Amino acid sequence: MSVPVASVEPTTVRPPVSEGLGKGVSESAGEALRPHAEHAFAAELAALAAQDDRPRPARWRLSPWAVATYLLGGTLPDGTVITPKYVGPRRIVEVAVTTLATDRALLLLGVPGTAKTWVSEHLAAAVSGDSTLLVQGTAGTPEEAIRYGWNYAQLLAHGPSRDALVPSPVMRAMAEGMTARVEELTRIPADVQDTLITILSEKVLPIPELGQEVQAVRGFNLIATANDRDRGVNELSSALRRRFNTVVLPLPESADAEVDIVSRRVDQIGRSLDLPAVPEGIDEIRRVVTVFRELRDGVTADGRTKLKSPSGTLSTAEAISVVTGGLALAAHFGDGVLRASDVAAGILGAVVRDPAADRVIWQEYLEAVVRERDGWKDFYRACREVSA
Repeated sequence: MSVPVASVEPTTVRPPVSEGLGKGVSESAGEALRPHAEHAFAAELAALAAQDDRPRPARWRLSPWAVATYLLGGTLPDGTVITPKYVGPRRIVEVAVTTLATDRALLLLGVPGTAKTWVSEHLAAAVSGDSTLLVQGTAGTPEEAIRYGWNYAQLLAHGPSRDALVPSPVMRAMAEGMTARVEELTRIPADVQDTLITILSEKVLPIPELGQEVQAVRGFNLIATANDRDRGVNELSSALRRRFNTVVLPLPESADAEVDIVSRRVDQIGRSLDLPAVPEGIDEIRRVVTVFRELRDGVTADGRTKLKSPSGTLSTAEAISVVTGGLALAAHFGDGVLRASDVAAGILGAVVRDPAADRVIWQEYLEAVVRERDGWKDFYRACREVSA
């Protein structure tokens, strides 16, 4: 039999943060090291909702047009500026948003560092106003993380019952008509992955212990992310892959686009950490991006010199990490201005993953490319110093 929506609510209510930390969620969100998207961009979401007069699917906070505008950025009729959350082809975002408005689940596929998690979070925030219904995929993710678990004290005391059942984020999303997220789907063991097949095809989650089931209500959908480049990847079965509409997120097309992405994200992270402003270090950001793109592509930017690529992915996300670390060095052990010496160690750590093979590739790149490049002498010296 089907379970009424109200009966699948969690058996325990999350206590407000104020019970343990002195502030409620809404008050402490501004102090969080990394606020959820719906908190960090609450003003933009509210502005979009106020001016959004287009049709909205059931239980969506915004129309598909407004969700795409939230991700890609724009200016509203009242002058409110919506900052871009994703820099890339517009059609990719439109297809992703449209998929969520159908009965097909969305799979965001791409190499590491192509903003799959970032896009997933912001899509859920814009569609459902809640990006926290999340299952984090790992090699140890159990079936209970996707289906449901049990409160063992209740189970031992009273046997299987509604009060003893602990809903998973996916179950809650089905019951409440919201968007669930599964991160790193290909890291989850194959037999656990296939738990999603019935949920995505029949929109039902059976509870055989109780002789019941949870039926998804309108508004429910699921966003998964996956990549096939890292070790420890479990291929999706063809049956599961058919349940998804796959959208591939590409690497940034140009160096300028990647510099823009890195600058925006570092600026957002830096404000929460009280780090120096990004514009003062834009030249170093461009150099980090140039190094990563050349080694990643196996050729210099001018196309004249072929290069060996190291074992690491050298993704945009890693470039963001390198620059953020460099800004922290500049802030705490320098004059606050990002310089070559601040990013050199971070680049070395990102490039040299295999101490034997990657170190040779890095040394060849330094001597054949960086050393001969005009205006890069300080960068060459800094990299040589940390590589010694």
